[in-house]
Amino acid sequence: MKYFDEKTENILESLEATQKEFWNISRVTAEFLYNFIKSENAKNVLEVGTSNGYSGIWLGKAVKETGGNLTTIEFWDKRLDIAKVNFKECGVDDVITTLKGSALDLLNELPDDFVIDFAFVDANKGEYIKYFEIIDKHLRKGGIIACDNVLSHEAKCKPYIDAINSNPNYENVILPFPAGLSLGRKIK
Repeated sequence: MKYFDEKTENILESLEATQKEFWNISRVTAEFLYNFIKSENAKNVLEVGTSNGYSGIWLGKAVKETGGNLTTIEFWDKRLDIAKVNFKECGVDDVITTLKGSALDLLNELPDDFVIDFAFVDANKGEYIKYFEIIDKHLRKGGIIACDNVLSHEAKCKPYIDAINSNPNYENVILPFPAGLSLGRKIK
């Protein structure tokens, strides 16, 4: 199924061809996130792990429809430079704020009043638990944290999965997308 204009679809297809090199999410995961953000009417979206911008294009297109903004974090200059070009080419650069640096450092620097409706995490799997601890402080009640690769990198993601599954403030489900997607809703 085609979601966007021909130019955007061509860019997405070219990025899908480099999926393994840039560790991008699968198209089915991207389509799910796009539709989920729209159905939740999420406006303040955070992405940890920009890479070449593949997922950010999908998230950006979704927040453009909800009237929101995407803040995305990437450590590597080369990847972020590529992502910025892709965001501009796909017409979502006006709703995306890019941050370069260590995700843990940048998350810790978020202002206290930074509220997150939806967080998507696809970065250092061993740090998922630390990302969760910081994002939790900013995630509104009813908000969602989605983490990719929880099946493909199960051992590295286990501390996070154990933490969110045992946290009484969250309901979590693991969706059997190609790499596995954890979807946790903050209920209190």
